[in-house]
Amino acid sequence: MQEVILVIHLILAIALVVTILLQQSEGGALGIGGGPTGLISSRSAANLLTRTTAVLAGAFFITSLVLAILAKEDGDDGSVLDQPPAVEAEQPETELPKLPEVPVTD
Repeated sequence: MQEVILVIHLILAIALVVTILLQQSEGGALGIGGGPTGLISSRSAANLLTRTTAVLAGAFFITSLVLAILAKEDGDDGSVLDQPPAVEAEQPETELPKLPEVPVTD
């Protein structure tokens, strides 16, 4: 269940970024911005993109809350910072084989 919602969440995030980038700039932002000859230039298309952005943002918010609730129910461990540090098992030191000495000649 959590994996399905996570995939939906990622798809919503990508769709949200795309719809925001498709919207026409209102000018003044770094000198870039679409003129009236942009990809989508009619007023109704702008309204559609605005509504789509609002719906996607709402769905993204809802999936974020659902994922947070599912994560809380799944593992009751609390925060990672609240857990004691993991103690690593000490490994015995292995001694490397000694290499024969090579005489250095000048």
